[in-house]
This record gives sequence, structure tokens and C-alpha cells, in this order.
Amino acid sequence: MSIRNYIGNKDFYKQTALLAIPLSLQQLLGSAMEMIDSLMVSWIGMISAVGSASQVIIIASTITWGILSGTNIFASQFYGKKDDAHLKKVFGLSLCLTSINALFWMLLISLFPQNLIRFYISDNDIIIHALDYLNIARFTILLEAVSFTFSYHYRCVNKANLTLYVSIFSMLCNIVLNYIFIFGWGPIPAMYISGAALATLLSHFFSILIYLIYGIKTKQPFLGSFHEMFSFSFDFVRHILRRVYPLIINEALFGFGSSLIIKALGGLSRENLEAYYIGDQIAAFFSFIIWGFGGSVQLMLSYDLGKGNQEGAIQKSKHFMGLAFVLAILLASLLSLCSPLIMSFYNIQNEAIYTSTRAVLFVFCLKIAFRLFNFTIFSILRSGGDSRIISFLDAGIMYLVAIPLSFISVYLFHIESVAIVYLITQSEQVVRFIFGIKRIRKGIWAADLTHVK
Repeated sequence: MSIRNYIGNKDFYKQTALLAIPLSLQQLLGSAMEMIDSLMVSWIGMISAVGSASQVIIIASTITWGILSGTNIFASQFYGKKDDAHLKKVFGLSLCLTSINALFWMLLISLFPQNLIRFYISDNDIIIHALDYLNIARFTILLEAVSFTFSYHYRCVNKANLTLYVSIFSMLCNIVLNYIFIFGWGPIPAMYISGAALATLLSHFFSILIYLIYGIKTKQPFLGSFHEMFSFSFDFVRHILRRVYPLIINEALFGFGSSLIIKALGGLSRENLEAYYIGDQIAAFFSFIIWGFGGSVQLMLSYDLGKGNQEGAIQKSKHFMGLAFVLAILLASLLSLCSPLIMSFYNIQNEAIYTSTRAVLFVFCLKIAFRLFNFTIFSILRSGGDSRIISFLDAGIMYLVAIPLSFISVYLFHIESVAIVYLITQSEQVVRFIFGIKRIRKGIWAADLTHVK
């Protein structure tokens, strides 16, 4: 096949940039906020505690993302079709689903906090601090779910700039509150690890207020009366869930699978585990390009499919794969060049942790390049609701390849280097890429989903 099929024109790149840049910057700010959290926590020596406690929250957030990545397929296509009535219902259903998920995990954490932490780590000192963090952080799950629901729907109606501005505010708010609550300021005593959780909670609360006030003032098309947003017919809910539930199941399995890999890594030394958490946080900071680019891919293709332009969507998908190749190389190079500088800001006094972190970051360079490719593939498939195959490509391959390899490496072959263990698990990315490319070439993903009662 000619290379020209994978090169877009000037209008294609302009349209992609208009969506991808605000989405990428928003993700960059979110990643920066998380990294600043980990930096400040490193100054009080509690990275492992927060990392272990966050595993349950990450599972909840991953499922929330799965719900929204599914419902936003419909939101984008209804917006492209200018069907505001159904757009409002999609937003209402999204709020219901993400809130139910959040409340479930809040209840689970409230009932079994210590059991959940001990699943990942057996160090009693880490467990005590992790419980202090979870005691407040559990409430963040619901606020984060509502905030994400607003953010994703603003993106669907071409208000990506607003979500960027809110992210800037949220990041600055989180930095200031982190400093105040972690280290204390004036009459406010130092709360240490609990302060980090409280700062994040309040930042999400303020973000929700801004989204809500702006939406009401400007009469956003996805907002309406209670009846407009929450009166669903059975056929409507069934039509949405038929496409969404595979993504929800996938993200639930993927989130738990990721935590199982942490469980396997927990069999290594405390220094190895801390090196992984630091490396993961630094790599996550650079993932903003993946999420921003992938978001623009799904939105642009969904708009075309909602208008009935299947051929245009298929052609654009080829352009996106060509662009993904270039971005993958740039992203891996950027992480490799900048990671030593970022590491210098962490309070790493243990030489073993420093050496292991440098090694594991090399693995993350390889992972992040393949992850960009694979996330682009997923975004293409999601745009037309081809969600069942994603469950196999994402969670299925993780359980068939990555998880078994991680436990075999640690507990059977007794490999003591976190970098080598993680490198072995990342063979899943190659398998995922091969199967994903084959699926895209079939073209059956390009479906119009707006025909609903």
C-alpha cells in the first residue's frame, strides 16, 4: 500500500491540531498535577504509601474512563448530527453510570481499607500511611468522576479550550493547597500524607463548580432540565449499553490487571517498588501526547461517522496511523532526554533506587512509543463503537501475556530487577499492535450509531 495513504493534507493536520493541542495540554496539566503530588510526597518519604493506596483509586478511575470513552462515542456522534435531545440524555446517563461506579468503590474502601492495601504490600509502615491517605482520598473518587464527566462532554461539543483553562486552575489550586496542607501554613497544621489527599479532593470540587456555572450560564447543548437529562427509555439505555458495557468490562479488567502487575512487583524489594512508582509517574507525565492525540482521533472520526461519511473516516484513520508513527518516535525521544532532569527534583537519597529508576525509565521509553500506536488503534475502533474487540486487545492480551509473565519472572525465575521484569511484561504491546492493525484494515469499525429511538 502506498505511503501517500498515510499522509494527510494541510486541512487534516490543522483540524487535528485544533483538537489535539488543547486536549494534550489539558492532559499535560493533569499529569503535571499528579507528578507535583508525587514530588511533594517524596519530600516527606511516602511515595510507596501513596502509590499503594492509589491502586484502588486508579481502578475506579479507569472504569470511569471506560464508561466515558463509551458514552462519548454517542455524545460526539449526536453532536455531529446536531441531535441535542439525545445528547442531553447521554450526559445524564453518563453521570448516573460514573456516579454508581464511584459510590461502589467508596463503599468498598470504607468497609475493607486495610485488606485492600495488604493485597499490594505487606510492609506495616507503608500500610499505616497508606490508610491515612485513603481515609480522605476515597471521597475524591466521586468528585473526580463528576468532574471527568463534565470535562469529556465539553470536549464533545468542541469546548476543549474550556477544559484546558479549568485544568490550569485545578493544577495551580492543587499546588497551593498541597503546600498548605502537607507542610502546614500559618494556623493550619501540617497534615503530611493526608494533606495531599485533601488538596486533590478540593481541587476537583472547585473544577466541578466552574464546569456547572459555565454550563448553565452559556446554555451548553448537553445540559438541560432534570427530565431532559434523566428520562431514558429502555431502548435508549439498551442501545447505549450494548456498545458501552464491553468498554466498562474491559477497563475494569484492565485496571485490576494493572494492579495485579503491581502485586507481582510487590514481590521485589521496597527499593525496586519505589523505583517503579517514580518511573511510572515520570512516564505518565509524558503520556499527555497519547491522550490528547487519541482523543482528537476519536472525536474527528466520530463526527464523520455521525454525518454518515464512512469513507472519509476510513481515509482519515490511515492518516492518523501515519502521524502516530512520527509522534511515537518523538515521544520516546522526549522521555529519554528529559527524564534525568526530572529525576533530579525527586528526593532520591538511596543509590539503589536511583539506579533502578534510571533503568526502568528506559523500559518506559519503549512502552510509551508502542502505547501511542496502540491507543491510536483503540481510538479508531472506539469511534465506530467496535468495542468488543478492544476488550480482547486491551485486557485480554494483558491477562494472556503481561500478567503471567510478571508473576513468572518474579516468583519462578526470581528476577530481582524491576526494569527487566517490566521489560518482559511489555511484550504485550507488540502482540496488541499486530492484532490491532489487522482489525483496522478490515474497516468494519466504521459504523454510524445515531439511529436510536
